Amino acid sequence: MSPNTSSTKTRGDSSDQPPRKDIDSALVKAHLAGDSSAFKALSDRYRDPLLFHVRKITRDEGSLEDLIQEIFTKAFENLDKYNHDYAFSTWLYRIATNHTIDSLRKRKMVTLSMDAPISSSDGEVAREYPSSAPSPHDQLQKKERAAHIHQAMESLPEKYREVLRLRHFEEMSYQEISEALQLPIGTVKAQLFRARESLMKALKDTMSQY
Repeated sequence: MSPNTSSTKTRGDSSDQPPRKDIDSALVKAHLAGDSSAFKALSDRYRDPLLFHVRKITRDEGSLEDLIQEIFTKAFENLDKYNHDYAFSTWLYRIATNHTIDSLRKRKMVTLSMDAPISSSDGEVAREYPSSAPSPHDQLQKKERAAHIHQAMESLPEKYREVLRLRHFEEMSYQEISEALQLPIGTVKAQLFRARESLMKALKDTMSQY
């Protein structure tokens, strides 16, 4: 077999690989059909990307493992509601973002309770805690800004959401994105440019309040 023939075959084999969306959709359908290993396969595919995604929102290493487990549990319980017209990754990341923000809000309520004054024979004495970290209010604002960004991304076409997620959340190189989406690097760069422009337009009104 000549080198040219071999090279052509290799490119053909690569193009025959199913897109990520099709693989995810097939695994979801297999799970709903009773395949007990299908959801584990989905979890294995998305565990590391989810860790990175949630870490960017919460910045709390101590709660990461619990949050990831809770997110996968919530996804497992609601998998029958997943719409196959959209990327599974988009659906899963929406669950992850909402659950993480909810967790942060609940944690803020506990913090506010701890800040309540202490009753004593001399009246009420304010609790005093040394702190070098941002206040819970500042932290919550930061997380809510992140949530607004994710909500703005939801308004974009799926191809723009996917390329933004791979580049900015999974920190993949242009080459890695090109291979993952089976697109030329030039197309990846062009889609990223248009995706960023569209995202900034979607964020314009939301971010003006910060």
